[in-house]
Amino acid sequence: MGIREAYTLRAWKWLGFVSAVWVQAISGNNYTFSNYSDAIKTLMNLTQLELNNLSVAKDVGKAFGLLAGLASDRLPTSVILLIGAAEGLLGYGVQWLVVSRKIQPLPYWQMCIFLCMGGNSTTWMNTAVLVTCMRNFRRNRGPVSGILKGYVGLSTAIFTDLCSALFSDDPAKFLIMLAVIPFAVCLAAVFFLREIPQSVSVASEKEEVRYFTIFNVVAVAVAVYLLTYDLTGSTNQVLSLVFAIVLLILLASPLAVPVYSFLKSFRLIGFEPDTERHEPLLKQETKEVISEEPPVVAVLEKVRPVIGEEHTISETLQTWDFWLLFVSFLCGVGTGLAVMNNMAQIGLAVGHADVSIFVSLISIWGFFGRIISGSVSEYFLKRAGTPRPVWNAASQILMVVGFVLMALAMPGCLYISSIIVGICYGVRLAVTVPIASELFGLKYYGLLYNILILNLPIGSFLFSGMLAGYLYDVQATPTPGGGNTCVGVHCYRLVFIVMAIVSVIGFGLDVLLTIRTKRIYTKIFSNRRLKKSSSTASNSQRTTIIRHRNRKESPTTTDSCSLSCYTAISDC
Repeated sequence: MGIREAYTLRAWKWLGFVSAVWVQAISGNNYTFSNYSDAIKTLMNLTQLELNNLSVAKDVGKAFGLLAGLASDRLPTSVILLIGAAEGLLGYGVQWLVVSRKIQPLPYWQMCIFLCMGGNSTTWMNTAVLVTCMRNFRRNRGPVSGILKGYVGLSTAIFTDLCSALFSDDPAKFLIMLAVIPFAVCLAAVFFLREIPQSVSVASEKEEVRYFTIFNVVAVAVAVYLLTYDLTGSTNQVLSLVFAIVLLILLASPLAVPVYSFLKSFRLIGFEPDTERHEPLLKQETKEVISEEPPVVAVLEKVRPVIGEEHTISETLQTWDFWLLFVSFLCGVGTGLAVMNNMAQIGLAVGHADVSIFVSLISIWGFFGRIISGSVSEYFLKRAGTPRPVWNAASQILMVVGFVLMALAMPGCLYISSIIVGICYGVRLAVTVPIASELFGLKYYGLLYNILILNLPIGSFLFSGMLAGYLYDVQATPTPGGGNTCVGVHCYRLVFIVMAIVSVIGFGLDVLLTIRTKRIYTKIFSNRRLKKSSSTASNSQRTTIIRHRNRKESPTTTDSCSLSCYTAISDC
């Protein structure tokens, strides 16, 4: 393959990654329920338990993400994106019709269906994005997961702040944004997001590290910009419009990376052919055995793969390591979701009528948790073979601190706790994604990812629907016309204590998984160092050969030996 063709492939890969970033930046609408939940509660005269069950229905939509996982191995990425876009348009569009009073409130069970559709739409988007990008950048899974999941976290703040700046937090206009914007972005992304063959050159790997640094810097700039707006705020219409324009420019700026790659490919006409090789998207692990002996009838026992090798879904579900990962993930994301879904009522209980600042804080600090943990876990894995689950354990024990602060209800505690919950929830999502691929492989990753995401509806049902909803209603006072309300620190104190205990259990499971997977991560660390050494030697020999070609000289005996060594290394 020529150098120009290689750079063109890389440029398409980066253009797909930018498209993935945009899709993730609008696919966190599942976490924005608190921004319009009060409007639904008032309009439909619901109790807190009924409202929380609506939020559970929204999260149950992620359980149907198994369909997206199954489809990811059978349908093109573009089709998966289109399914998610259409489903989101319908699910959030109907909610907008109800909240804007364009139609009469629907029966409770019908509202559950449309909230479920809205929640399920994001599973198609996330599956298309994560499966494609994890395969395109398999040597940098931590940064990929951190950046993409980071933008999912930021999407809540992006939607919230845009609505606040342009529409004064109108819940009806907020819902129309959730319906239309993701649909439009996914329509654009279907043209660019695709799987690209893997390059195995050192230059390509260094390029990935350099470009991911740029993506990280831009993402941090977006997060700081949103945080500054949240802390300062502005009621001036002109300044609000300027804020929205600058935000859109920041979100568009990563497009500079693929544009630069395309320009490089056009400048490389006439160069020497590149010896860079590309791996198939999915390696064939089985080898054909040739024997001269006559065929015999034999019964061969299938050897179960060890952790770190490609697993089928059935083989994955039979391992202790998967269930340790699954349950610890439940302890982290389930309790975090309970806080997000109940933030409107939690804020009101401790005297905050407007909770948009807390929703944004969770979103923005969730971004920092995702993007930092993705890059940091990758750095320590490459430098010292540190198991990724150790970062989940650290986040889980920090979550305990956040829930204890909420239970104590000291002045200003909700600000600090929102930051802590956001960080820890973000770490959980960003670190668990590459852990699953490293322990069980990428071949069936789409379905495996969505099995893990089952923890979102399960956690929402257990901690938001049953625990928080039931205990709130016990403490609440009925209001005229239906519904109820509760004001005071006692409304959620027991809820936070229980969730702190659950987080301690999750911490113990993460420590156990860290111990069990230490050998695997040591092996990954050793293999990467070996491949890096081999690639460095290969590049050195290639440089010698190209130098002789340019001089039009025949290699000496020593250089002939170098050529043979280079060929042998390249064929490995």
